[in-house]
Amino acid sequence: MNEKGNLSINSENFLPIIKKWLYTDKDIFIRELVSNACDAVTKLKKLMIMGEADHIPADESFSVHVVLNKDEKIMQIVDNGIGMTDEEIKKYINQIAFSGATDFLSKYEEKADGDNEIIGHFGLGFYSAFMVADKVEIDTLSYLPGAAAAKWSCADGIDYEMADGTRTERGTTITLHVSEDGEEFLDESKMYEALQKYCAFMPVPIFIDVITNDEEKVEKAEPEKKDNTIHISQEEAATLTKDEILAKANKDKAEETESTEGSEKEEKEEEPKPLNDPSPLWLKQPKDCTDEEYKAFYHKVFFDLNDPLFWIHLNMDYPFRLKGILYFPKLVEQMDVVEGQIKLYSNQVYIADNIKEVVPEFLLLLKGVLDCPDMPLNVSRSALQNDGYVEKMNSYITKKVADKLNQLFKADRTAYEGFWDDIGMFFKYGCMREEKLYDKIKDALLLKTTDGVYETVAEYLEKNKEKHENKIFFVTDEAQQAQYIRMFKEQGLEAAILTSPVDKPFVSFLEYKNPGVKVQRIDADITDTLQEKTEGEESEAKKQADAFANTQMENLFRGVLGNENLKVKAENLKAQNVSAMILLSEESRRMMEMMEAYGDNEMYKAMFAQVKPDETLVLNKSNKLVQFLMDAAGKEDKKEDCDMICHQVYDLALMSHRTLTSEEMTAFIDRSNQILEKLAELEK
Repeated sequence: MNEKGNLSINSENFLPIIKKWLYTDKDIFIRELVSNACDAVTKLKKLMIMGEADHIPADESFSVHVVLNKDEKIMQIVDNGIGMTDEEIKKYINQIAFSGATDFLSKYEEKADGDNEIIGHFGLGFYSAFMVADKVEIDTLSYLPGAAAAKWSCADGIDYEMADGTRTERGTTITLHVSEDGEEFLDESKMYEALQKYCAFMPVPIFIDVITNDEEKVEKAEPEKKDNTIHISQEEAATLTKDEILAKANKDKAEETESTEGSEKEEKEEEPKPLNDPSPLWLKQPKDCTDEEYKAFYHKVFFDLNDPLFWIHLNMDYPFRLKGILYFPKLVEQMDVVEGQIKLYSNQVYIADNIKEVVPEFLLLLKGVLDCPDMPLNVSRSALQNDGYVEKMNSYITKKVADKLNQLFKADRTAYEGFWDDIGMFFKYGCMREEKLYDKIKDALLLKTTDGVYETVAEYLEKNKEKHENKIFFVTDEAQQAQYIRMFKEQGLEAAILTSPVDKPFVSFLEYKNPGVKVQRIDADITDTLQEKTEGEESEAKKQADAFANTQMENLFRGVLGNENLKVKAENLKAQNVSAMILLSEESRRMMEMMEAYGDNEMYKAMFAQVKPDETLVLNKSNKLVQFLMDAAGKEDKKEDCDMICHQVYDLALMSHRTLTSEEMTAFIDRSNQILEKLAELEK
């Protein structure tokens, strides 16, 4: 059989277009060709199960070999699968495969911008070989009894030739005469890297074979000289007879010979291992998997030395097929949260990492594998956003995650609290991205409090309703807000600890999902519990005295600090050792956070230009320093001391509220030294 033909090229410069568009992902030809080889094996296995290939032994061993010959610049993908006849070559290579490639090009041309990238570049198929080869050959023999081998070759991606093949065993050999652009893939390490990326879990064992043309230089080993020396210790020489020494020597030689033969036998029995895992863990039934297997799979795939906290095994067959394992990693540091990795597969063929159009966005913070055989592949990312299958898959995954969390919460509350610090950020972020997730897990969301306990929102509100009904207090920096925390603890109050970046928007989200509940930072207001209450109704004289004290202190601090807009309020607090504190209203604080987050946006800059923090300096009338200021205010001989103490009291309050600027800190240190010097002078 000899035949020549011409492929009907519909796109001008077919190969240059492929190479240009897919230059950064040219290793996908490996996925396309090796997955085709695996498909050939899988199809033959199905025919054997159906009884349509009875002449093939049931225990037949199948494999795919990637053969590299750097010297000849040749690469081969060899399988022992279903094979093809010459007619099937014409149908599947000249017609179907080519049509698929040209269809891919037309779609890619339309969607070539970054926002509409074709998912995984699927669809190019067999013709991806021309990304790295000047000439491609197919030598194949069909599984059909009596079939003849057939050969197809194409040197330019346009003109092809067909002839009788030379293959004598069932299967297909694709030979690539590698071009200069593809020589890097003739390197074993580079090929191994690409196969691990795309083919690590393909369903057929895959091997790399390396061929060199250098003649093997085998030096004929000299026959081993017989060692007639008998090695014994001095004690043995003194105590053993001649016959006993000879018997010992013969025994030692027999044991040495037996050991050598055993080692040689082990070496002969050891077979090469495939580089892939044809039966990945996610294909097994969850009940058949052990904790050790889950952990080992996690370490192998994600190169994480830490064990995962827990995992979710997805196993769905109807109304769509979806299998996979999602792992919740242990966070070494909070910023590890950005290093999630969800690997997407289709029938064990790798597609891509972290496709946000397919995977619920909050899960991209996790690590895991998802195998989605029914997902459309040769489509743009934007098309997936409105795909019905993807929407159903997202809902299913979200439900499974919620079910797992609720199960852990109810089964072992103590253990659940133990890893909440690691998973809390995942679920807070997830609830804000997927409100249906919040509705499912709201009773399992925990708040860690300043008392060191973990409580749900409902538990916190119920526990504190007599002290501050429908209010949730929180802290964002335990060290900086230590003074407020101490005051709370002294009065039997607690606050939630919300210190991660995701907690800033989560505060507003909690209020949104819990109407009637106020969530505010610990320095936003003074709860009644912190104030000394006056028995009975205050007299008019007392009210006038308090008003005078407020005005007096406000004028004093405004004048000393040079801030006419400063709000000052004097209160009787139970904590006498606290001289002052700064309150920032919750609304103002959130506005300032928004301004900080969008500070680079010109529109927001203009919007927030006139926004100033709504701060109030609260002076504690129960404190001796404040009492001194109230008595000394307006006295000329006390002015220097009043000025110094006012500055110091204000800075102390400020330090519990925010970090001092470099200028403020320098002034505070200098002033502290002056105060200490004055104290030292008094002791003389």
